[in-house]
Formats: sequence, C-alpha cells, structure tokens
Amino acid sequence: MIKGYAGRVLEIDLANQTFSFEPLDEEIARLYIGGKGYGTRLLYDRTEPGIDPLGPENPLIFATGPLNGSVAPQSNRFAVVCKSPLTGGIGNATCGGSFALGMKKAGVDVLVVSGESPRPVRLVVDGENDAVEFLDASDLWGKGTYDTQKELGRKQYHAVIGPAGENRVLYAGIVSNERIAGRTGVGAVMGAKQLKAISISGKRKLDMEDPEKFKEYTKGVRELFKDHPVLGESMKRFGTGGIVNTTNGRGILPTRNFQKGRFDDAMSISGEFVEDHELKGVKTSCIHCPVTCGRDVEVEGKGVVKGPEYETLALLGSNLEIGDIKKVAEWNYHADDMGMDTISLGASLSFAMELHERGMFDVPLDFGSTAGVTEMILDIGHRRGQGDILADGTKRMSEKLGGHDFAMHVKGLELSAYDPRGSYAQGVEYATTNRGGCHVQGASMYFESTGPLTINPQNLKLKADIPISMQNLACSINSMVLCIFTTYGMLPKQIHEMNPNSFLHRLLSKLLENTPGPLFRGFMNVKASPMIWFEKWLTFITGTKFSSGHLQEIGARIFNLERMYNLREGLTAADDALPPRMRNESIFEHLDSGHPLDQLLPAYYKKRGWDANGVPTPKTLAKLQVRV
Repeated sequence: MIKGYAGRVLEIDLANQTFSFEPLDEEIARLYIGGKGYGTRLLYDRTEPGIDPLGPENPLIFATGPLNGSVAPQSNRFAVVCKSPLTGGIGNATCGGSFALGMKKAGVDVLVVSGESPRPVRLVVDGENDAVEFLDASDLWGKGTYDTQKELGRKQYHAVIGPAGENRVLYAGIVSNERIAGRTGVGAVMGAKQLKAISISGKRKLDMEDPEKFKEYTKGVRELFKDHPVLGESMKRFGTGGIVNTTNGRGILPTRNFQKGRFDDAMSISGEFVEDHELKGVKTSCIHCPVTCGRDVEVEGKGVVKGPEYETLALLGSNLEIGDIKKVAEWNYHADDMGMDTISLGASLSFAMELHERGMFDVPLDFGSTAGVTEMILDIGHRRGQGDILADGTKRMSEKLGGHDFAMHVKGLELSAYDPRGSYAQGVEYATTNRGGCHVQGASMYFESTGPLTINPQNLKLKADIPISMQNLACSINSMVLCIFTTYGMLPKQIHEMNPNSFLHRLLSKLLENTPGPLFRGFMNVKASPMIWFEKWLTFITGTKFSSGHLQEIGARIFNLERMYNLREGLTAADDALPPRMRNESIFEHLDSGHPLDQLLPAYYKKRGWDANGVPTPKTLAKLQVRV
C-alpha cells in the first residue's frame, strides 16, 4: 500500500445493518489522491444516472487523503461526496474539526454509507477492534449539533447533523466540532438516511515514507506561516472577517441581494471590529493548525461560541443590509446548531426579502431589519411555515414564486460572497465550477481582488486561464485533504509587504496581467521538483514525487470526471451561467453592463479541451486517464 494511506475502505449498509472493511483501490488513489477525488470516482462508478439524491441509492462518502492524520498545518480535513439534492449534480463539501483524524486513527481512508435506516440511528466505529455498532438515535433526533456532540462525549471523534439535516433542508451540512461540511446539501442526504451521527476512534498512526524529512520540513513551514503577513498576521488577528473591508473597498461585497457591491456599515461587521469589540476567550484553529482563524464571540443566552466567518458576515450581514455584528453572530450560532450552510441560508433570506419588497412573497422579512430573521432561521431548520419554502434554496423558490432574474445561484448553489461583476475570472469560475456558485473550488478572485498582487479585474486578460489553473489546484487540495487557506502563503512575504503604489508593484502587476494564457497555465503545469509545502508533504509521506504540474494534472482529471458526472445527470452548457442580474445590471459607474461571460466561456471551453457544447473531448479524457 502507498504510504500515507491506511489501505482500507469501510463499507456500511444501513438498511441491513452490516459492514465490511475492503481494500483501498491503489490505482484510484494514484490517479485521484483521496478526499474529493477518490469520492467522486466512487460515486460515478457506483450509481446509476438519475437516482434520487435523497433516496437510498445515493451513497454518502466520507474520504480522507494521505496528509490527514499528520501534523502538517491545515491538513486535518475530510471530504464528503454524494449526489447533491440542491443541484442534482455532483455534491461535495470539506470540513475541519476532528473527524478526519478519527478516521485515520481507526485505519479508515474512506467510509461509504449506503442504504437507508428504517429509524434514527447512529454509528460507532471502533478502529481498535474493527467493529461497528448500529445504535438507536431516537434520543438524539431533534437535537442541535452542539447538544448532540456534547452527549456523544469526547472519547471519540464525531460527524453529526442537526434538525436541518433531519428535515432535509436542501442546504443542510455535516458538523464536526464547530466546523461544517456546509455546501451542496450533504447533511440532507445524511438526514434522509436517518443517520444522526458517526463516532469513530482508534490508535493507528500514519505510516510515512520519510518521517524525518517530513518532521524537519514541517517545522520550517510552521515558522514560515508564523512570519507570513496573511497566515501569521492578518488571519491570526482578524480571521477571515478581515476580508470584509477588502471586498467592500473593491466594490464586490454582496449587499442587498447583490444589488450593490458596497455596504456603508461594512466596518461594523468586519474582522477588525470583532477584534476590537466582540472577541471573547481564545482564537481557535483546527487540529495542528497555527493560523487560528477562528474567533470566539458571545451570544446572549448561549455564552461564548464560534464567531462568524467572512462568508457569513457578508451573506447574513451586508447582503441583508445588516450592520449589527451581535445579530449576525446570533444567526451564525443558530445556523451552526441547526446544521446548515450560512451561504445558502443568507442568499435565501435576501432573496425572500427582495421578493417581499416587490410584492411577490408575503413574508415578514425586510432589508435592513433584524425583525423576524432569528425565527425564520429556526423555521427553516425545522421546515415550519414559510421556512419550508426557504429550505429549498433560491432556485426552487424562484421556480415557485418568480424572481428568476435576481435569484443568486449557479446550478442551484447560491453564490458566495464575491460579486463577479468586479472580478471577471471569479465569474467564469462560478459559472463553470461543477458544484455551482462556489469560491473554494478555485478562488480566482485572489488574482483580481483580494490578493497582494492583482490584475485588472474588469478586462478579458487571463480571465479564462486563471479559473482553469485555480480549479485544478483546488481539486487536488480538496483531495489531499488540505485547507484552501494554505494557498494564501504561496506568494512570499516580500510581495505582501510591497507598497501597492510603488513602481515595482505596478510593474509586477502589469507583467502578470499581460502574461500570455498558455505561459500562465504552462508555469503552473511544470512537472519539476516540489516547490510548495503541500507538494513536499505529499512527496515525503507517499514516496512519490509531486510538483505543481502533477497537481494540475490530477486536478484536471478530477474536474473532468465531475463534469462527466454532471453531464450524465442532465446538466449541460446551458447551466454554465451566471444569474441575469450579474450579466445585465452594473454596479460600477464606469460600466453599462455586468459580467461578460458570453465572451469568455468559449475560450474557457477550448482551453479546457472541451467542445463548443462544453463536453470534454475523447482526446482530453484519454490524456487525463478519465474512465467513463
């Protein structure tokens, strides 16, 4: 078995309450690494086209990668893969917390949950004795994620759902500690299986090819992170909330259901404001991570809890025109306890507010008002009253109530908190990313709006090239399984500390912007010695040499397999779209229209090796060894 892997897949059948340990497929591991990649391969191979995402035929796949279980910073995450009930296409999400470490300690690389239990059940996986217990979970059914994990105790590592998952809210997630695999409705799939929780434990250790080199190198990476202006300073001080003022300054902070890109009260929901006025207790992190991007805040009646991240601050703050950080923190707490994605939640609330404003939906929700929001969040989690309508997300709401032009989703997945009208490459990424309108399947806006060295975000240069390289990289990172924030450190300290008005900084930006697309992608595809820490970690752990070029190839393989899955499930090039508001309405005085997606999409398809209809060519699939 390749080093870094436990070598086992745990198969669980809920209908028959049986389990078995099967060998990990080494060929799949070599081609897809693990995590999201391995899970996508299993989903494609094991399911028939057109299955019901909330039916027993949809497997729920928990997958780790070769870096999980190590002390590498930002490495203890797991991926969840299934058919998405929200989009009808590929569904996946990743999560921090401790469950990935528990899987590796139990000697499990991948855990596949099949079938459906006739009654609420929880699983207890004992990695020491290779045993699985199927226990009645009726006493936990209806409880929030906080109380559920408290009752399960600290002797094992847990992945649980809250009422949102139980009630099949289409954007319900799966929670480990205070982290959530939030997107695409993976928690609804777990709830449909009547699976409340999985608890896992063991004492196995990760087997590495070169543990001494790994240990020594990791010490240096920790020091690099500590000294880095983002990972060691701004993220540590302000968390992801430090991005609020950046996006607001760039005019891409979602405001009033994406009607605007600037929010007058942005400072009052920013990471800087939390640092100065709301921070309680310690700053938190996932296991072995020195970045400590988590904040603790106080919510009235609940005590000190996890504070909101950037996406939550934007979607439950500025996008609702709410500048009250205490209310945003309260809503974040309820969403976490219900077990649901705050991005889709915030977008569904803002869509309902605009529908109400236009007289299309009689719901007690208004922009700029906190009245009724707490009650609606709880109603969504329990599918009560009008909450039942919002629980299906903006796409289905628009199909039922109207408002298609301002329903802010791609492929059914609500847009995250970067307005693509001020970040054209990010718009291409939103439109083409297989799971829908998501920012962590590439993060192209880093080269346009949020990074230290950015190009003009509103011309056509590199706007089809950047998304391809970033999507490929993200696929590999989500298959290791690493935190996407590790990429923040790829540009060195010296660039971050440059004066953006200096001649050298402007020169470097212009050179980057005018780099020919093939050269930009070619630089990312160099198959040489490992340069970045995640490449070196993979090399030291597995014994196989990895470089940026290898990761680009593997990422492209995963991305194209996801694309083939979506095509098989009925999604087409017509779904590679942005909401009409993004294309037709401008938020900038110097522009008359929105995002020029129609001009960029054909170039993206061609550079991907797809035909004019967005279908990967046989040549592309053969080159990437994608079996369909």
